[in-house]
Amino acid sequence: MTTGLDGIIAAETVLSHVDGAAGELVLRGLPVERAAQTLDFEGITALLWQGFHPLGGRPDALRDAIGRARVAVAAHLPALLPATAGLSDVEALRLMLSSLPDGDAAADAVRVVAAVPVFIAARVRHVQGLAPIAPDAGAGHAADFLRMMTGHAADPALARALDTYLVTVSDHGLNASTFAARIVASTRAGMVSSVVAGLCALKGPLHGGAPGPVLDMLDAIGSADAAPAWIAGELTAGRRLMGFGHRIYRVRDPRAEVLKVAVRPLRSPRIDLAEQVEHAALSALAAHRPDRPLETNVEFYTALLLDAVGLHRDLFTPIFAMGRVAGWSAHVMEQEATGRLMRPASRYVGPVAA
Repeated sequence: MTTGLDGIIAAETVLSHVDGAAGELVLRGLPVERAAQTLDFEGITALLWQGFHPLGGRPDALRDAIGRARVAVAAHLPALLPATAGLSDVEALRLMLSSLPDGDAAADAVRVVAAVPVFIAARVRHVQGLAPIAPDAGAGHAADFLRMMTGHAADPALARALDTYLVTVSDHGLNASTFAARIVASTRAGMVSSVVAGLCALKGPLHGGAPGPVLDMLDAIGSADAAPAWIAGELTAGRRLMGFGHRIYRVRDPRAEVLKVAVRPLRSPRIDLAEQVEHAALSALAAHRPDRPLETNVEFYTALLLDAVGLHRDLFTPIFAMGRVAGWSAHVMEQEATGRLMRPASRYVGPVAA
């Protein structure tokens, strides 16, 4: 029996390809490095939706549609925000997304993609005792999110860095949240229900919850001189170093390098320390586990970039969802177009009936 379904082919897809041995991620034919350099969030969404949605392959038209949908979704905020009291940020996002109805698949795809930044930004302001800021239908997705959250026009460099992140995490093979979304999609439950299932899987700390602890680790280390001893203590205690190692990649996660390049121009106060900690950690891990390559993963520089953009670490999982919803929605449409009801078998190992 294969635990965790490792190596089991559960779907065929044209959306993304992950080569863990070579350290490659291909998004609809584009290496992630090129996609991050040439596309914004609307561009990668249009690319992923190509062949599955009327606006697929039409980034300008999709940008307009998403902008209008952000405005429409914001009308629901007065009724939704009070119900999020006492919830975590990701739980609040889950509740608000669940309020959207399942209906027309094409319209729902645009609506659910548009809703994520509107809901996150409004929730941030609601917790601070501030009123939500209305979306700007003509703004880019990343820039409008930062404006809705902060109340002022986004710095173009910060908006571009956030766009780079959203593109980089937009899709990644049949990961746990995408698999969850496709399973629900295979029942024909609808776009919103399928995306909410993806978010629920992302909420788990084994999938989407590690970028924040990277900052906790850097804060605990404090200075480059302290890094070797701190890292040695963690490894001796059998604890994991946040931001290193990946279920699929046996070499450096290609997304880590994309985000490392993107964060450097932002002059993050943590970047110098992070690079020195990364060097120390890789050396220690190579000596500690010479039989198992443990390289830098996407979470390490995700934490640096989102922190430099001005986002609190509690928001990192919802922001991950803001990017990954492009892939979730594409997989839902692909599953509905080409797949059948997913019904794997299990092996019974319980007591025999008397």
